[in-house]
Amino acid sequence: MDNLSSSEINIALLTLGGLVLVLGLFSGFLKKRLWLSDPLMALLAGVLLSPGVFGLIHLTHWGKPETILEEGARLAIAIQVMGVALRLPKEYIFNNRRILFILLGLLMPLMWLASGLLVYLILGLPVWVSLLVGAVLTPTDPVVSSSVVTGKVAEENLPDRIRNAISAESAANDGLAYPFVLLPILILTRPTGEALWHWFGKTLLWEVGGALLVGALIGLAAGKLLKWAERRQTVNKPSFLAYTIALSLVVLGFVKLIGCDGIFAVFAAGIAFDQVVGGQERSEEEGVQEAIDRFFTTNIFLLLGLYLPWQKWLELGWKGMLLVIAVLFLRRLPAVLVLRPFLGKLKKLPDALFIGWFGPIGAAALFYAFLSMRKTGLEEPWVVASLVICASILVHGFTATPLATLYAKIHEKRSADRLSHSAH
Repeated sequence: MDNLSSSEINIALLTLGGLVLVLGLFSGFLKKRLWLSDPLMALLAGVLLSPGVFGLIHLTHWGKPETILEEGARLAIAIQVMGVALRLPKEYIFNNRRILFILLGLLMPLMWLASGLLVYLILGLPVWVSLLVGAVLTPTDPVVSSSVVTGKVAEENLPDRIRNAISAESAANDGLAYPFVLLPILILTRPTGEALWHWFGKTLLWEVGGALLVGALIGLAAGKLLKWAERRQTVNKPSFLAYTIALSLVVLGFVKLIGCDGIFAVFAAGIAFDQVVGGQERSEEEGVQEAIDRFFTTNIFLLLGLYLPWQKWLELGWKGMLLVIAVLFLRRLPAVLVLRPFLGKLKKLPDALFIGWFGPIGAAALFYAFLSMRKTGLEEPWVVASLVICASILVHGFTATPLATLYAKIHEKRSADRLSHSAH
């Protein structure tokens, strides 16, 4: 912090605030006309300000960049996960248990194994290192997914079943990716027997199971307390927005202190809270909630742009580019098509193709990459993940609007064909 100048602080404040203002004013135009997503704009802003371009902000002056990015990603994910939990229809999780089981219980392991296999075959890393990198790339990202399934373009062209499925999966699998990431970490850092015992006994039962239980209990209690306060009129004007953000931070901090998976606990708390609190409070502050989400979540990609490992990417050479292409096309889409018969109302080919393509990689991979590097000392998770994250933000950002529009046209054509067939 000694090297941090006042001008650099002011540049950071100007950029962080200005980015949110610009996106708030023009994000609809940028997304619809230029196909530019919020995360992509933030990432580009970070790159321009980084030491490699204009050199206006040096993240190393703020402290240890790895810690800043890891904790920043954790906070961004928690805020976005809570937002997703509150945005979903009240009974969605319970009414779509089968689809979520397929997406989380079957698709996630397949994505992990596919990503790990691609890393092993293309980069030639050891098996467990490859599986660690694959686990980092497994979760889909609620921050990037939000730019795909929210906004006017998505609402006009995509049915609720697709938008809700992508949102729910991306929010839940961020926390559920933790055991996939921790298993290779334990195997690489401990004797095999001890690693497996720790993984089954502590990671699955306490860190994940405990997160579900504790998060749900806190969410229920928070909802009942808010209702009690409203009935007793102990608050002048209850702010649903401030309350839910505070709830996210309380759960994230408390659950982590007792050794559980904080991100998954926040999602569980949001779902439980939503069962108690009605939808009227949410609708009143929906626009403000979107702005706050943008402030907390978009800027993590600005920070990422400030600290990209350009030299390490160059060292990967053509293998790095081949891996990016392979991961984007083979990590998720083939598995979704294989599981398509079990996806219920999402099993139609256009739905499966859209869901199979839009499994973006973002802040969750960033968080797990630095977690992995901190626990193992390996750079590969960070180097590979940062490259794939940037590619995913670019590719999924640019394809969101045209593919949503194409989906709507296909749906309209099919509906017209059915009407014509019925008429004859």
